[in-house]
Amino acid sequence: MSMPEKSRREPKFHIVKRSSIVWWKAWLVRVAAVAAALVVCALITVVLTGKNPIGVYATMIDGALGTKRRVWSLLQNVAMLLCVSLAVTPAFKMRFWNIGAEGQVLAGGLATAACMILLGNRMPSSLLIVVMAAASIAAGALWAVIPALFRARWNTNETLFTLMMNYIAIQLVSFFTYKWSVPKGSGQIGVINRETKAGWLPAVFGSDYLLNILIVAGLTVFLYVYLRYSKHGYEIEVVGESENTARYIGINVKKVIVRTMLLSGAICGIAGLLLVGGTDHTITRDIAAGRGFTAIMVSWLAKFNPLYMILTSFLIVFLQKGAVEISTIFGLNDSFSDILTGIIIFFIIGSEFFISYSIRRSGLKKGEKAA
Repeated sequence: MSMPEKSRREPKFHIVKRSSIVWWKAWLVRVAAVAAALVVCALITVVLTGKNPIGVYATMIDGALGTKRRVWSLLQNVAMLLCVSLAVTPAFKMRFWNIGAEGQVLAGGLATAACMILLGNRMPSSLLIVVMAAASIAAGALWAVIPALFRARWNTNETLFTLMMNYIAIQLVSFFTYKWSVPKGSGQIGVINRETKAGWLPAVFGSDYLLNILIVAGLTVFLYVYLRYSKHGYEIEVVGESENTARYIGINVKKVIVRTMLLSGAICGIAGLLLVGGTDHTITRDIAAGRGFTAIMVSWLAKFNPLYMILTSFLIVFLQKGAVEISTIFGLNDSFSDILTGIIIFFIIGSEFFISYSIRRSGLKKGEKAA
């Protein structure tokens, strides 16, 4: 005689994927998440430090927007993070997990630095900038297309491949930094062409950063139109949804993968150009400053929409700038400011769950609303 089966208890709630949500409701959820995060951060600030949370938040705002110089620095950093975020977006929308943006930016920056050092005194600055742009775009595209070709031909793992390409790029930059170091053997290049400023991107209306911002703004509009209205954008979306479906309707999946990664790497190359030629005027292994990884979060939070990425890039950079000021003014170490930043980002990421899914009671009758 078999043992009687135990009756299984049905859970009181279950999670259901939403078919859609009105855009303003989605943003209302995100705003509520930020507000909740600020409340939690305030409580943690009082408990751990005894500081007035209002004063901490005021310091955060002042650190990012307190002076004209800080505002320009903020906008410059937003532009550079946005540029790298734009670069990874086509690949991620295609479900090609490009973790190699850091290396692609370094490749573009190294090509720019090479042109400035080797050709700086051999051609007019205007022509040199054109050569720098072509070299940086080609270098970034090359660094991105290598893993794309292997994925298209042999179906290799693009996550590991692009990640390993980062380390190769870092070592290449380290090698040439030592080779071109001033003085010899110091391991640092210093400011390239300090006296002649050959290859330095020109200031616009007296601002050293405005040209970078305008170029990234143009790239944002271009990529939005490209992904939303062009045939290539449609093919990227179809390949991302299902490669089999794409093949069935006649899309050359291998061609789309290679073409998209060429675009992704080219934009990273532009980011390297702007960093070396327009901002730092030198090259180091840390010039990308982790933007290649932060850009993934920016792109994902914005749902791969280039216009929304302006907001997410601004939020991330604002938190970073404000966190540094908190550490300086209140004498706290960087860990505390990282805690506040992490909590806010965690709440923002968590809000995406409630935008994509709803929680319903089990046995919900027809016509009843979900929780």
